[in-house]
Amino acid sequence: MGKKYNQTGISSLGVTLITISVAFFIAFLVGKWLKIPSNLKILVGVGTAICGGSAIAAVSPIIEAEEDEVALSISTIFLFNVIAVFLFPFLGHLLHLSDAGFGLWAGTAINDTSSVVAAGYSYSETAGDYATIVKLTRATLIIPVSLLIAGIQIYKKKQSSEKVSIKQIFPWFILWFLVASMISSTGVLPAGFIAATKTASLFMIAMALGAIGLTANFKEMIKTGPKPILLGLITWFFGAASSLLVQLLQGQL
Repeated sequence: MGKKYNQTGISSLGVTLITISVAFFIAFLVGKWLKIPSNLKILVGVGTAICGGSAIAAVSPIIEAEEDEVALSISTIFLFNVIAVFLFPFLGHLLHLSDAGFGLWAGTAINDTSSVVAAGYSYSETAGDYATIVKLTRATLIIPVSLLIAGIQIYKKKQSSEKVSIKQIFPWFILWFLVASMISSTGVLPAGFIAATKTASLFMIAMALGAIGLTANFKEMIKTGPKPILLGLITWFFGAASSLLVQLLQGQL
């Protein structure tokens, strides 16, 4: 996308870090107020703050989340993804946001990458380009967040004298992600192979999410009530509002 769009990821980092911090803080605060289990708070928080279902899938094994907790948090996040695709472009035009302003807002405030792309390009092609770059920059932050959560889990287990299994807690996907990135950067892999692996990755993600849904216990999910959805809504609202506020204070709108 050229030098202009390469700079977008860097310039958006400040807004991204603030919105992520706000999302985690609100998820913790509201989750505590609603008496939501710790794992569910973390999953809804990380899903809202970073990259939706992908972030939930990455963090859930680290915190040893139950299948029902994973399924419920993903359902909550996906609900707001669908709403965002229709709501954000409408609000963007209502607020008379520029293409860059809307792209930055969508990229930092909508949960899932596919929903960011859909909302961005429905606003304009330029907004879609900006939103995509911002969102991809935001998604890479799952790496330090996962390492931080893993460190906290290890600390908690040691404090409670529980047996700590580094092998089980460590987010191994980060290691393999870095290895794959380094191999891909060398240029030794043919373009056809890379395209095939992208298609395969989408299929495997879909299968993993489908497996989570098949193993979910809906009776347990119903017992949980509307609190997780309320948590997701409040967290999402404050994350989106903080993104607009930061842009306004920086004179970017």
